[in-house]
Amino acid sequence: MQFLNFPDLPAVEKLRKEAALPCDLTEPGLLSSGRLSRYHLFSCGFDLLYATQRLNDRVLDRLQKLADEAQLVDKFLAMKRGEVMNRIEGFASEERQVLHTSSRDVFRDAPDHPGSAQQAKDQLAHLRTFLQKLESGAITNKHNESFTTMIQVGIGGSDLGPRALCLALAAYARPGHRVHFISNVDPDDAAAVLAGVDLSRTLVNVVSKSGTTLETVTNEQLVRLAYERAGLDPARHILAVTGQGSPMDDPSRYLATFHMFDYIGGRYSATSMVGMVTLGFLLGYDASVELLSGAHAMDVAAEERNMRRNMPLLMAMTGIWNRNFLDMPTLAILPYSQALLRFPAHLQQCDMESNGKSVTRQGEFVRWQTGPVVWGEPGTNGQHAFYQLLHQGTEIVPAEFIGFRRCQYGSDFIVKGTTSQQKLVANMLAQSLALAQGRTNDNPNKHFPGNRPSSILLADRLTPYSMGVLLALYEHRIVFQGLCWNINSFDQEGVQLGKALAERLLTEMSGNGDSGERPAETSPEKFLLRLANLKK
Repeated sequence: MQFLNFPDLPAVEKLRKEAALPCDLTEPGLLSSGRLSRYHLFSCGFDLLYATQRLNDRVLDRLQKLADEAQLVDKFLAMKRGEVMNRIEGFASEERQVLHTSSRDVFRDAPDHPGSAQQAKDQLAHLRTFLQKLESGAITNKHNESFTTMIQVGIGGSDLGPRALCLALAAYARPGHRVHFISNVDPDDAAAVLAGVDLSRTLVNVVSKSGTTLETVTNEQLVRLAYERAGLDPARHILAVTGQGSPMDDPSRYLATFHMFDYIGGRYSATSMVGMVTLGFLLGYDASVELLSGAHAMDVAAEERNMRRNMPLLMAMTGIWNRNFLDMPTLAILPYSQALLRFPAHLQQCDMESNGKSVTRQGEFVRWQTGPVVWGEPGTNGQHAFYQLLHQGTEIVPAEFIGFRRCQYGSDFIVKGTTSQQKLVANMLAQSLALAQGRTNDNPNKHFPGNRPSSILLADRLTPYSMGVLLALYEHRIVFQGLCWNINSFDQEGVQLGKALAERLLTEMSGNGDSGERPAETSPEKFLLRLANLKK
């Protein structure tokens, strides 16, 4: 396989010419029933409606050509089969396989990468046994009471994805089971969560691959102290999800230990034990495996070479059209589902930590735009907040709407002729049309320019299965884009510098600073600490 620079792909120049006069969504009659029907894809229970993107058949053909020239599906298949994809040629890098799809490739006799798939099966069997012991009463607290609450302690990929999934699927929680999350090193985060639970009936799931993550280690110590103050043995309440051989891989200190592996990056780890332990506690084992089934279905669907039948590839190439050819630097993810409250935050990390890169796989600085700024909030709340800018602001923001025909709880009533769910979906569809078509008015303050692109993802209901589909859909969209831009989507060197500087500041704050360092007047660290009145 060749990893060519983005501008060196022949289709790029042809797409630049197309972008000189792109499709105008405000053109009368453009959004016809024929276009709406033709620019529609159904896959794994989701409809993708993309007629309100600034695309035409010629642009789609050229985007297909671009995907073929960049060998996106071939590289995706190589990733799933275990080729080392987390690397920068000629430079020190992580040099790892990228096998998050193996965490759900547990349903076939011949998985793409048998070794990692077997490890996933082994961990799932371990989880199933643990959950059965909780359910049967084989594992209880010191008063022989069952556990009703689980707190997950982790940060980044050990928090955002699992938190998003648990919030999304809370409607399917087993009776009497609830979960909470502690991530921020801000002590108020831990204090607020711990104050609201009965520690004696609470399990704490500490998640860190290295076992040394500053925020997680700090919060674990706060948790252990809280248990000790309550007269409880932390070792009977705290679980670990960590790498084999890490400082946390210590049975004497944890009730149970589950393993995560180097070939799964944090932001892609929600379907590994990183997310499955807490999700399994909340939903039960079988419902959690349904999520894996949905993710696996999309893993397989993403192997299709025809972009018009491959939903993540189509979304990836549409995003590249908006980012690289129409010069739109941001992307709004707008779920019309309150249950997906934290899903945009998960995608923000997954996308921006993956594709927020400016170095190619060959270690050269890029000469083209890479990942967009990703953000978003649920509708209809957002309509009363930032949609003003989406409709009439000077920045054009492509939007991806996510909606469901039916609600999760089934508790809905007709008010003024329609149900609340119908009102929710109608608002979502209307926003997409309004962004595309706009509205002319002699009063400039009431003029809507339109021609603002969006797509709609629509499924029947948000369930464990459909949540798995949705999660994998976005994971693959992000991977396809990184491969097309010839960047490494699987490391995160950009977070390291701030960590290193924080360690220097903490050394100063503890009073252990080296007296041979620069004097205070030339040291920004010492000046800032003095200004903040934080030095010990």
